[in-house]
Amino acid sequence: MGIRPVNCMDIPTAVLYGSLSLFVSILHNVFLLYYVDTFVSVYKIDKVSFWIGETIFLLWNSINDPLFGWLSDRSFLSTHQSGAAISTPEVVLKRLKALMRNGPLFALSFLSFWVVWARPGVQFLICLCLYDGFLTLVDLNHNALLADLAVSEKDRTRLNFYCSLFSAFGSLSVFMSYAVWNKENFLSFRLFCVALAAFSTLGFSICTWILRQQFQSELKVKYEEASMLEELYINQAPLAQNLTLAEYLKQLSRHRNFAWFVCMNLVQVFHCHFNSNFFPLFMEHLLSDRISLSTGSFLLGASYIAPHLNNLYFLSLCHRFGVYLVIRWLFFLKLALSLIMLLAGPDQIYLLCFFIASNRVFTEGTCKLLNLVISDLVDEDFVMNKRKQAASALLFGMVALVTKPGQTFAPLIGTWLLHVYTGYDIFQHDALRDIVSSKPVVGPNVAWVMAVRQGCFYLLVFIPITCAVLQLLAWSQFNLHGKKLQTIKSLRQSTHQEGRMDIKAV
Repeated sequence: MGIRPVNCMDIPTAVLYGSLSLFVSILHNVFLLYYVDTFVSVYKIDKVSFWIGETIFLLWNSINDPLFGWLSDRSFLSTHQSGAAISTPEVVLKRLKALMRNGPLFALSFLSFWVVWARPGVQFLICLCLYDGFLTLVDLNHNALLADLAVSEKDRTRLNFYCSLFSAFGSLSVFMSYAVWNKENFLSFRLFCVALAAFSTLGFSICTWILRQQFQSELKVKYEEASMLEELYINQAPLAQNLTLAEYLKQLSRHRNFAWFVCMNLVQVFHCHFNSNFFPLFMEHLLSDRISLSTGSFLLGASYIAPHLNNLYFLSLCHRFGVYLVIRWLFFLKLALSLIMLLAGPDQIYLLCFFIASNRVFTEGTCKLLNLVISDLVDEDFVMNKRKQAASALLFGMVALVTKPGQTFAPLIGTWLLHVYTGYDIFQHDALRDIVSSKPVVGPNVAWVMAVRQGCFYLLVFIPITCAVLQLLAWSQFNLHGKKLQTIKSLRQSTHQEGRMDIKAV
């Protein structure tokens, strides 16, 4: 099962699949940058409502991935008859139907942030939950397609390549947004968001429609084969009907590689969000009085676009050496750079600039490769439990359930460590105003400023060192690579081809 061009438009499936990342990223990048500032500075939400909303959102954000994954894939985990399995084109068609429906709703939920339609606290909670719900539905189905459209490493790498390429283009919306962002005159920004949402909606509709045309035509052939295959299946024993969630979780608990992967990925999610949360703080306290404003802006912009562009090179390495080895090299690289920075100290400005930017770029780059590993885990789960159809969305959802707490741990542990090192409480000081300014600091303030700077430096280097060591330990126990991975892929591919071979033999 590989990637084929769409006959009706002559557009490769990989390009169409990757373009869906563009329609998500142009909205999500703007959301991440502005939703907090909009509610705090423009809508004047109070602190209590803000934290209540974030707390409820945290709970919803944790449970919706496995919930939607189960609802999406439970029909694939049940067997209504002992004949042929649900065909892969039919699975893909269901995923595309979900994307066609939820993509425009995701864009509409994005628009709900930028117009006042309720009390700030109520609107904040409803908008966050709606937005994350539709984002989860889009992400789960899109990621699941990675495992459903292709089995071979080459084809999946190609799919991921186009995702990274289009995500890089999607990051340009961040730069365009600076030209229209104005807290005092919000109209221009609202119109900009409407234009982004309209573009995203149109893109989702067109690309999913084209993809559906391909698989609908293939599905007609599959239905004809299925009627014959139902009669030809002799040796295949019927699978258990109506697999429950408890039974699925029991199966998953025996999946050794899944356990080691989520341990590693929990640390990865923590590190990615730690970099995002504290990137401005490191820039301000370690570099603000030592680099120009334009250099700071360049580092910030590079941190958004470079991970996607750099990932294109990582994917070419994955094609040559395998995903497992590339990720392992990136962990060693993270550890080596952090140790070099620790030995060099905080006064090596150019090295510090490179390290701050590269730490985020390489960490985000690793995150972009992990979907390939989850797709391999889908294959292993399919073979281990002798499923008729892979439960792709559900496995992606279960990974998210275990690893998303890293998003919450990152700011909590980071602010706690900063307070332990320096006594600096980020919630009692404005991180963007209580920084080293252009005015000279004298007296006791000098010691305080140096303590905060030293504390930020320790956080900057010790967090990646600790994460790299923990990840290398967990990754060394992960054995779904090399010959074992090739065996798993061969078994899955042979399962998909088995029915067609039987028909040809008759």
